[in-house]
Amino acid sequence: MTDFGTIRGKVVVITGGARGIGLATATTLQKYGAKIAIGDVDEAAVKQSGTARDFDHYGRLDVTDQQSFTAFLDEVEQQLGPIDVLINNAGIMPTGKLVDESDALTRRILDINVYGVILGSKLALARMLPRGRGHIINIASLAGETHIPGLATYNASKHAVLGFTDTLREEYRGSGVSFSSVLPTLTNTELGSGVTAPRLLRPAEPDEIAEVIAKLVVAPRSKVRITRVAAAISQVVGLLPEAVGDAIARALGAQHAFLDEVDATARKAYEERVRSGTK
Repeated sequence: MTDFGTIRGKVVVITGGARGIGLATATTLQKYGAKIAIGDVDEAAVKQSGTARDFDHYGRLDVTDQQSFTAFLDEVEQQLGPIDVLINNAGIMPTGKLVDESDALTRRILDINVYGVILGSKLALARMLPRGRGHIINIASLAGETHIPGLATYNASKHAVLGFTDTLREEYRGSGVSFSSVLPTLTNTELGSGVTAPRLLRPAEPDEIAEVIAKLVVAPRSKVRITRVAAAISQVVGLLPEAVGDAIARALGAQHAFLDEVDATARKAYEERVRSGTK
């Protein structure tokens, strides 16, 4: 049985914390007694979420900007104390065929999903290593272990997060700092709006992922996959011959889930928000 009491008093920073998985995780860890700091590029949303839930610290955070990230972490440590856990959660997932993706959007995906994770990890490490303790949790995706038509750049970004996190785990083994990757399936958040999960795969709930992350804070592991069924399919397919694995994915509907089967109306608001400033 997990002893969530060990979370009490920990200073936890969560990027992309104004909504979705980030907000659910912040709420869950606060319930277990953590001191919560959420940052998000959407200043209005992070203020609303932070005040509504009475988080210990909240504010605008652009994970692609070194000055913004450094200032945010400085503020957290000045107000709450040394950071125990950094959760690099900020990420975007535009859908569509690669040839229709603008160069600006490609760069935006990579800047947020990859560079933001690298920058946050680097800045947190510089603070954690001298103390000989800390935990960096990077939110990846099961898409980082497979390939899904309609998500080419997003897939690439999550593959990068997994490789990066695994490398840090070995590079800093014995340092006292732990590294974890979280690999959710499609989740019932705005990021997954308008998308129907492939056959046999139910979407995960944000609170479900938050509870898994809470368990990680208590007992660090290198990698956790959510849901169990999606994780099993992903791992099994990855071991099969390419043609067989691809055929199974097509049979489950992965070929169309993020392309012609997307409900464009339901997804419009999210796509417009994450693409803003790229045209």
